[in-house]
Amino acid sequence: MTIPSERASSEATSEPKNIFVLGMDELNLDSLRRLPGLEECRFHSLLGFDELVGRSAAGFTELLSRAQRQLESFDGEIDAITGYWDFPVSSLVPILCQRYDLPSPPLEAVVKCEHKYWSRLEQQKVTTAHPGFGLVDLENNPTMPAGLGFPAWLKPVKSFSSDLAYKVTSSAEFDDAVDNIRQGIGKIGKPFDELLEHLDLPQEIAEAGGQACLAEEAVKGRQVTVEGYSAHGQVHAYGVVDSINYEGTSSFLRYQYPSNVPEAVRIRLEDISVRLIEQIGLTPSTFNIEYFWDPDTDAINIIEVNPRLSQSHARLFEAVDGSPNLQCMVHLALGEQPRLPRGQGRHRVAAKWFLRRFTDGVVRRVPSEEEIAEIEHRLPGVTVQVIPGQGERLSDLPGQDSYSYELADIFIGANDEAELNELYQRCVDALHFEFSE
Repeated sequence: MTIPSERASSEATSEPKNIFVLGMDELNLDSLRRLPGLEECRFHSLLGFDELVGRSAAGFTELLSRAQRQLESFDGEIDAITGYWDFPVSSLVPILCQRYDLPSPPLEAVVKCEHKYWSRLEQQKVTTAHPGFGLVDLENNPTMPAGLGFPAWLKPVKSFSSDLAYKVTSSAEFDDAVDNIRQGIGKIGKPFDELLEHLDLPQEIAEAGGQACLAEEAVKGRQVTVEGYSAHGQVHAYGVVDSINYEGTSSFLRYQYPSNVPEAVRIRLEDISVRLIEQIGLTPSTFNIEYFWDPDTDAINIIEVNPRLSQSHARLFEAVDGSPNLQCMVHLALGEQPRLPRGQGRHRVAAKWFLRRFTDGVVRRVPSEEEIAEIEHRLPGVTVQVIPGQGERLSDLPGQDSYSYELADIFIGANDEAELNELYQRCVDALHFEFSE
């Protein structure tokens, strides 16, 4: 597919491009610096990781002001502003890009994806491939929406990493979930309400606001994610990734690329993705859409739509295709045609594994940098990123799901799935954590 460029290519000038990345972290900076054809770009962190992804209590308006001040203090040309994190990053990007006349999707399209209820309303305009859903009034005698029963999922209309998402199978579990969501919804909901003030909202979304609760029919199947981008009137899906859970749980064990779903299913997933992104008007932008595909019934259901790529998949695409999906993000931010290789990586399959603990505790020991370096040297194709620090309580970590705690992210490239599993087990056996209850 050919997409005409609206801006001059970064390769057409010897002047390095200044690209500002909201909440840039070291792991992804390493990938950004190695992007083919973009080695001369200068990547600048716009606000810090902890401000945007960590424990910061700053509101959306405050973060927007901080970012604006940092950009105004920069003595040079600002060529692109981008990011690969969920809210608030994904919503800061279009506001800042509009102020500097840089390529980005419309803010309204981004928020149509971010607001889970608004997203469902958009989905039902173009497809039946979604679960039943409805709002739950958290304050006035909360009950399941008409037409929905148990089992179901309760979740805020804005959250991330499955935070405050609860599967409920009875009235008692429903009541417990409502209490937990009530207590925690303001952490993300209040800043999200500040964002909504930037838009002229449809009445239904304005009435729901950013601190509403959504109930959804519990659907099942294999979880897969479609990654793609949209630009200049065309939507392109370039990869499908499998999401595999710990057995008997809703917590991810690994993301694996490429997916091994049947070709006919892949085509259906990509078709739904294209129609949905066109309906939302998300362009120019990367995106990823999470689905359930049930092999028993062949049913497909959308889980959620994200107006950004998944940085968790970056090293998987690099291992298999030869370049991370970040390549696509940067080209779009510069107004250029994305150029993504296929099948040119060193490995045939790759995965991001999540080493988890399912009970709380205080971390008394984590693997040292020297131990991790030794593991990565001994196991080629393996990269380890430890999540908690020594002395931290697991339940205080940001961005965890409702049922488990991440100890480490382990990226592995391999020749086949058997080797992938073997390398993971050898890595886990070498990682030494200690906890006190």
